[in-house]
Amino acid sequence: MSALFLALAGGAVIGLALGALGGGGSVLAVPALIYLLGFTPVAATTASLVIVTLTSATALTAHAREGHVRWRTGLLFAAAGIGPALLGGALAGHLPAAVLTVAFAAVAAAAAIRMLRPHTATDDVVAVRPGPAATAGGGLGAVTGILGVGGGFLAVPALVDVLGMRMREAVGTSLLVITVNALAALTMRAGTADGLDWTVVGPFAGAAVLGAWDGKRLSAKLSGRTLQRAFALALLAVAGFMLVDAIT
Repeated sequence: MSALFLALAGGAVIGLALGALGGGGSVLAVPALIYLLGFTPVAATTASLVIVTLTSATALTAHAREGHVRWRTGLLFAAAGIGPALLGGALAGHLPAAVLTVAFAAVAAAAAIRMLRPHTATDDVVAVRPGPAATAGGGLGAVTGILGVGGGFLAVPALVDVLGMRMREAVGTSLLVITVNALAALTMRAGTADGLDWTVVGPFAGAAVLGAWDGKRLSAKLSGRTLQRAFALALLAVAGFMLVDAIT
């Protein structure tokens, strides 16, 4: 099977997930780039940040037009995460590939388990609490920098559980956080971008952007809880596969 076909198929799936769920794109992109397209872990995490930055920015515009983005909260999360994302990006290049893989799997599994638990999302407007929001945003930024993920698979449950957002608002707001954090992390990985195979990364990113529009339409047809469960199950499957691969 050609690399171009795999890149197009993988990008479409990642875009669909990111557009519908507000996260999960990068956590699926990294293993796809490693196991399907032969990227090294360092190259895969850098490429995923490029792909997810473009895709999340595209999906963000669609959610913003429908009023599903809490800008103040999202910018607070993002601002708190910029510093940790920069530091994490600098640290990532010095960690062994096996350590990155195990850490990636552990974070994905923890996020999935958290999302499968019942939450207390509300239809009321909840005041932004700067302390919890800044703490959660800093943690998301660190994960973005070290593991090369946008952080949406952690941002969505954090926005729901910590700040009491409705699921659809959490999805839209997480896209803002993903875009800012991924851009910050990329500034520390500029040197690793030179060796990327852009004949693969380009089609992957293009298919992901198109898939994000379809994902946004899908999110309007399914309940927030259904989307959350689907997201969590996908994360568990990815985490299990990567963990087994790292220890065998």
